[in-house]
Amino acid sequence: MATAEIAAPVLQALHDHPDHEVVLVVSQPDRPQGRKRKILPSPVKALALELGLAVITPEKIGEAKDQLAALEADASVVFAYGQYIPSSITTLPRLGSVNLHPSMLPTYRGAAPIQWAIADGLEETGISVIRLAKKMDAGDIICQRAVSIDPDDTNASLSQRMSVEAGSIIIEGLANIADPDFEPRPQDDEAATEARKLEKADRELDWQRPAGELRNWIRACKPWPGSVMQWGEGEDAFDLKIHQTEIVELTVDGVESGAAPGTVLFDDGSPVVVCGDGLGLRLVEVQPPGKKPMDAKDFVRGQRNDF
Repeated sequence: MATAEIAAPVLQALHDHPDHEVVLVVSQPDRPQGRKRKILPSPVKALALELGLAVITPEKIGEAKDQLAALEADASVVFAYGQYIPSSITTLPRLGSVNLHPSMLPTYRGAAPIQWAIADGLEETGISVIRLAKKMDAGDIICQRAVSIDPDDTNASLSQRMSVEAGSIIIEGLANIADPDFEPRPQDDEAATEARKLEKADRELDWQRPAGELRNWIRACKPWPGSVMQWGEGEDAFDLKIHQTEIVELTVDGVESGAAPGTVLFDDGSPVVVCGDGLGLRLVEVQPPGKKPMDAKDFVRGQRNDF
């Protein structure tokens, strides 16, 4: 049971493994995607069709209860499915149901664990295989694996690496639950932290924050919801998307210091925004409205040529 792209390697791994047979794939119904809002299958459904697997896409998973019961499956695997699954469904398989979650539970329970691990400046996160429970992401831990976070990782790049690890660890997780002597480990609820879903409003950058926090936030929000700052003044102002930055001292290379947070300075043609801790964020890659991402220096040159 899966929908998002991060789950596709798990389906591929289960399909390829000689000890497992995927008898059915359950995914979300086809939805409008992309700028043109074309109706397309989910990434997991698309892969399942490519592999020649049976797929269903119920609006509500409960509608498929009889069909799922008739499978007499040994186990079900859930990852980024995007829909509440009641216990009447999760208890159907002989060995029950397992869920993959991209964090070292009990930390970062919730919808955006990868983004919040980056935003909080962690150097390491992980992926967990757990028993499905009524409380979100609170099931007993079957196995876990650490995943490093590189200094330049974004939500997109880290998600891609996490998906590869997920395709490997699920094989370990299924072997564990098939072992009659295996005992999963209960989570410590007191150590749990939440990873709320990011909203469109989270794209607005607050330059009162320290430069390190802002750079982490920009990485966490790429590609969605993205990060923007207002460029220009008055009627000519517009939202400029910020894709890549680097932290700089404001006293080097002739750049002025002591400016208020949010002030844009220029260092050899590069725009540098003053942050709340007195450091600056050099804009490396930006995207004006209606245009492709570009080098920030090229953007500045283009803006000056317009006057």
